[in-house]
Amino acid sequence: MTKNERKTEDIVRDLFKRFVESIVIEEQSSDTPKIKKLLSTASKGGFGRGSPEFIIQYKKNPDLLIIVECKADVAKHESKDHLQYKDYAVDGALLYSSYLAKEYDVLSIAVSGESEREIRVSHFLQLKGEKKAVEKFSNKLLSPDDYLQGYLKSPEKFRQDYDKLLSFSKDLNDKLHGYKILESDRSLLISCILIALESVAFQKSYKEYSKAEDLAKYLVDTVEMQFKNSGIQDQKLKIVKGRFEFIKTDTSLSTKDGVLREIISDINDNINTFIRTHEYFDVLGQLYIEFLRYANSDKGLGIVLTPPHITDFMARLGEVNKGSVVYDSCTGTGGFLVSAMNLMVNDAKGDQTEIKHIKQNQLIGVEYQAHIFALACSNMFIHQDGKTNILNGSCFDEEIIQKVKEKRPTVGLLNPPYKSDKKNDTEELEFILNNLECLEQGGKTVAIVPMQAALSQTGKILELKKKLLEQHTLEAVLSMPEELFINSKVAVVSCIMVFTAKRPHPSGKKTFFGHFKDDGFVKRKNRGRVDVYGRWDTIREKWIRAYMNKEDLAGLSVNRVVKPEDEWCAEAYMETDYSVISDDSFIQEVKKYVAFKVQNL
Repeated sequence: MTKNERKTEDIVRDLFKRFVESIVIEEQSSDTPKIKKLLSTASKGGFGRGSPEFIIQYKKNPDLLIIVECKADVAKHESKDHLQYKDYAVDGALLYSSYLAKEYDVLSIAVSGESEREIRVSHFLQLKGEKKAVEKFSNKLLSPDDYLQGYLKSPEKFRQDYDKLLSFSKDLNDKLHGYKILESDRSLLISCILIALESVAFQKSYKEYSKAEDLAKYLVDTVEMQFKNSGIQDQKLKIVKGRFEFIKTDTSLSTKDGVLREIISDINDNINTFIRTHEYFDVLGQLYIEFLRYANSDKGLGIVLTPPHITDFMARLGEVNKGSVVYDSCTGTGGFLVSAMNLMVNDAKGDQTEIKHIKQNQLIGVEYQAHIFALACSNMFIHQDGKTNILNGSCFDEEIIQKVKEKRPTVGLLNPPYKSDKKNDTEELEFILNNLECLEQGGKTVAIVPMQAALSQTGKILELKKKLLEQHTLEAVLSMPEELFINSKVAVVSCIMVFTAKRPHPSGKKTFFGHFKDDGFVKRKNRGRVDVYGRWDTIREKWIRAYMNKEDLAGLSVNRVVKPEDEWCAEAYMETDYSVISDDSFIQEVKKYVAFKVQNL
């Protein structure tokens, strides 16, 4: 019996025509000149123009195209090599996508079958400039809104947007440098602008201020009002407001007309758009890291900001969920709290009452330095609250310890200041003990510290290791990638320690040691370490599975009974996986060693 492709097209048409208020549907050809040009040589036969059955554009998201290729026969859905463009739906859809992806992000949909009962559906996403399309979504047709949200929240789109954010942050830093705005003030300026842009009135009216002095005052006053309306305590408001006051007196911002207005517009178009799309991501932290790459002022203070993929990983190790109360005793810009908030909100599954309670009551932070405290408060404001539980002061202060304990935290996440060469500097393990003291019994503390804290077998660190095991359980120590903190310009080898609070380490208990050295990130000029090949999600799941199941895997993990005087690292106990060692591996390691020696004189 002859198959009728029109029936397949009718199924697709009937679905999409219900959403014409948000999309434009074109069939067989397009009136958009750019699309016409891209398809002018896209013939399935290799000569001349080609076009899919449907070309769909979003009215408010013109960067994304949806194309649909139909076949009546489900046996003609997809070939093995994807090169039979004329005869198979998937093959044809991918062909058109390859042409359109030169200028657009493209979701290509292949549909085959004559009835809704029998149709087969495949989806592929190919981002602008990418050579490869990746399979997405389920095997059924979805609404345009479902496609849009899936596209915006996809790992592929995040990587694309994150690359743009890094590029913009570099350009913005160069611009602020040109305006002679101090490195220490740049992140504060950005956070101030982002908070002001939360005000509809400010967003509508800031361009009307032609005089720089008036706009600077309006900006700071708007932020003060935003914080007041959110219910922040007077003492915290005083600290935060004081850190933003420089905007009113900075020469470039308050006397040169047009400079501040231009910066606000750039941030609104680039950073604010990113935040709206990727809601729970520590943008301020990433900007701070970018600005630190040009300044040495905070390196002496031991500040090393944790990359966002590691803050998320550590929150997962701590098994953060909607019922957790999370405490970061060294808050910094708030990256750990933002990652924890993301997991908690996702676990709440849309329950707005529960989400509000999470943000107002279940995220606690302490930050000592006033300017970073202001950043943390700003960061939590941008992510809709949580700021009322950020405390300014020392996590070792007895009053602060009692305030934290009143909240009954169940998960501790921290990256403590790294010890300098000064004799009286606080050891990283002291911060871990302090964090554990504040947790409920059975809670989990997950901390990232220099490897030296795990290796030392003498002196003060040995005494701290003894104290830790006397009071708490060492669940795991995970060796991290060698250059994890290269974006912060700090050459420190680190490890993650996981403890269960207030349960002494049982005699004979095995601790999990992970050799987690390859997170898939690679170095790129002017971008630092980035997940260029999209490997991180798969690697993270492998690491977490190994940790949760306490697996012994050659080259990756091992379980061992350890004492305080032992080295707490996988390298001391792990079997070598000789199958992955080659001449090239040896050469690369020698090169790394030589580069390290040269870099460190």
